[in-house]
Amino acid sequence: KPYVAINMAAIPEDIMEDELFGHERGAFTGASAKRKGKFEEADGGTIFLDEIGEISLNLQVRLLRVLQEKKVTRLGSNKEISLDIRVIAATNKNLAKLVKKGRFREDLYYRVQGFLIHLPDLKDRGNDVKVLARHFVKVFAEKNNSGEIKLDEAALEKLSQHDWTGNVRELMSVIERAMLMCSGNVIRDRDLVF
Repeated sequence: KPYVAINMAAIPEDIMEDELFGHERGAFTGASAKRKGKFEEADGGTIFLDEIGEISLNLQVRLLRVLQEKKVTRLGSNKEISLDIRVIAATNKNLAKLVKKGRFREDLYYRVQGFLIHLPDLKDRGNDVKVLARHFVKVFAEKNNSGEIKLDEAALEKLSQHDWTGNVRELMSVIERAMLMCSGNVIRDRDLVF
């Protein structure tokens, strides 16, 4: 089934509706053909709304309607299109606090909160740092045709002691940089720059 991911923070607000809901030919200047939005592309499968806490209140209204009704209307159309989709949403924001501040709709908050999974910070996940570090070394080695590269024990210990305020993205960056800094096929603690 289709899996469509969209980073809500990465798309400018003025084109977000078009990205999500699509448009009909002639809906606006430059709309020379009709286009499906991300929701239609995900029909029959899953749409992943990453960074949902970043969207404007105006877009939240439209998004709420799509999630409640399971129908979408393309820009420039009056026709509703029924959808069969599963929605997964993620954010690094505290949506409950945003609701209290009036920056996130309470009804949308309850709509996207169906089954909540709280993922603790990387620093609070025990052995995950070492497991993920080894994984990223393997991924970057394959990507760069570097052959097999290992992390020595001192490097693994240094990684497990770090705070990881940037979570997994920070770890990826540190590993990628360490692979450029290391000599030979072993990453040592001196190769890790935070």
